[in-house]
Amino acid sequence: MSLPIFRTKHIFSHEEADHVLKRCLSAWDLAFLGIGAIIGTGIFVLTGIAAATQSGPAIVLSFVIAGFACAFAALSYAELSSSVGGCGSAYGYSYAAFGELIAFIIGWDLLLEYGISVAAVANGWSGYFNNALTAIGFPLPDVLTKAPRLGGLINLPASAIILILMVLLIIGVKHSAKANNAMVFVKLLSISIFIGVAAFNVHPDNWHPFMPFGWFQTLPDGKTTGVLAGASLVFFAYVGFDAVSTAAEEAQNPQRDLPFGIIVSLSFCTLIYIIVSGLLTGVVPYTDLNVASPVSHALTLIGFNWASALIATGVIAGLTTVMLVLYYGLTRIIFAMSRDGLLSSFFNKINSRTQTPIRVIVICGIIMSLIAGFIPLGDLAELVNIGTLAAFVLVCLGVIVLRITKPDMERPFRSPFSPLFPVLGILSCGALMAFLPSITWLRFIVWLAIGLIVYFGYSIRHSKLAQTA
Repeated sequence: MSLPIFRTKHIFSHEEADHVLKRCLSAWDLAFLGIGAIIGTGIFVLTGIAAATQSGPAIVLSFVIAGFACAFAALSYAELSSSVGGCGSAYGYSYAAFGELIAFIIGWDLLLEYGISVAAVANGWSGYFNNALTAIGFPLPDVLTKAPRLGGLINLPASAIILILMVLLIIGVKHSAKANNAMVFVKLLSISIFIGVAAFNVHPDNWHPFMPFGWFQTLPDGKTTGVLAGASLVFFAYVGFDAVSTAAEEAQNPQRDLPFGIIVSLSFCTLIYIIVSGLLTGVVPYTDLNVASPVSHALTLIGFNWASALIATGVIAGLTTVMLVLYYGLTRIIFAMSRDGLLSSFFNKINSRTQTPIRVIVICGIIMSLIAGFIPLGDLAELVNIGTLAAFVLVCLGVIVLRITKPDMERPFRSPFSPLFPVLGILSCGALMAFLPSITWLRFIVWLAIGLIVYFGYSIRHSKLAQTA
């Protein structure tokens, strides 16, 4: 049974103080939330790794390919965010287009995507933070910066930063947005410093050979290389623009502001990625970039230590905003699923003073803090990618389905050239999924199987849809 398209508006019309989020975010707040989520791990970490091991100087093409896949999905997100109403995110849109079961699967998928992303970025943040402490003469001992499996006791900085963000989100989303905007400014300033320095130190010989690994090839050990494999990896750099849509209930004018925030943030960040990756492989040979901090490392190699230190500051701010926005998105998805009856009602209470879902924020913060502190996440970025790509495919498909089943529905923003662009989104995101390793597919299937147990064991009997049937 498919959920009526305006179900969410009916549910959300009840103005109980403990079930309604406050509308306080402007269009530019949403755009900066998107920029805060997108510009982080990708530009500061994955750019160098992908260039050195998979794409070479053609990392620029990898970003263009991944950006096009995201662009098609972004246009579909913008159409659905402006027309469906209610809870944003792929979860809410899938509910409107496909009904309860598919919506639950996507929501369950997004819980993994956002939760693992926050913990993974926290580990990267910890490394940069400890580097900064080492530079000023106060390094932390290894037992406090490594997980037990790596010989330490706990990754304390990674665990602590998530708890700090937990407090910030409890205070309120508007305060969090202001903090995010400030950190985005610092992050963009640091990127501007890199561009300003690198632009005058490019050596064109570093761009040859431009495509040393070709388009795509599978190595004997099962790993993949090439521009297309690089696109599947750097796709992680774009994870987070969809978090803008989770702010639907807190946007002042969601029909107008959400498409603006989604499209502006994605377009701006794609341009930045192309410029930075091109300059990065131009100032030093791509073979020198297989490090955790390629941007600051490149500046050090060409003798600009002062600029490298400023970049490191921007990295810390940048990764903080990524965690903040993804953490925010995770709590809002759990809140929405709980209010729809798919998860326990324990999670859908709003604090009357802060107007935030404190229970969800605290529980998520503690769990992610423990994961970040005690588990080395390694290659889980690929697991995040496959979940995100699956969500994008369904959002694009949702636009096509709703154009057929609800042709008269009001659409303040329409994805152009439909169904061509949504179909291209499905094909491009599906292709990037195909380039991921088989072990990633296995982990993804196991997580979805656990979700189906939860759905048929609890959700199907407690959902709002079941109660009104």
